[in-house]
Amino acid sequence: MVPISITVNGKVRKGQVEPRMLLVHFLREQLNLTGAHVGCDTSQCGACTVLIDGRSAKSCTVFAVQADGSQVVTIEGLAKGDQLHPLQEGFWEEHGLQCGYCTPGMIMSAVNLLGDNPTPSEDQIREGLSGNFCRCTGYQHIVNAIQYAANKNPAEAGLHNSKGGR
Repeated sequence: MVPISITVNGKVRKGQVEPRMLLVHFLREQLNLTGAHVGCDTSQCGACTVLIDGRSAKSCTVFAVQADGSQVVTIEGLAKGDQLHPLQEGFWEEHGLQCGYCTPGMIMSAVNLLGDNPTPSEDQIREGLSGNFCRCTGYQHIVNAIQYAANKNPAEAGLHNSKGGR
């Protein structure tokens, strides 16, 4: 077992993990943060996407020990109390989900996208989500949801800028 300390959603979280434990399993099993979903275990679907030090990453491709000392934001860390993050609101308002399984990963990837480019075109949004799969929708409502967030409050829709700061 290896001791780790990760700041998750603004709170320092410590644990003991096997060196082979994936970050997604640490988040779900030890921290009870179940928003990052295990969809494929092969890094294809993006359902497990979180932000690590301000950049989106598929948490099924990162060992928990690799995230030691990092800042991780999960879907649970986006809302401020009862106030939804602009992307969460956009997915609600624009019907950007059906079953919802891919939604946390889509939103976390979109946070990264809007942090880099607050006013992306439809093509740029589709490219930015290319690592995330949805088996229910035709993606148009997801694109609309991201455009909604970008148009509503571009300064808050992305958590960082291309320099990695907030």
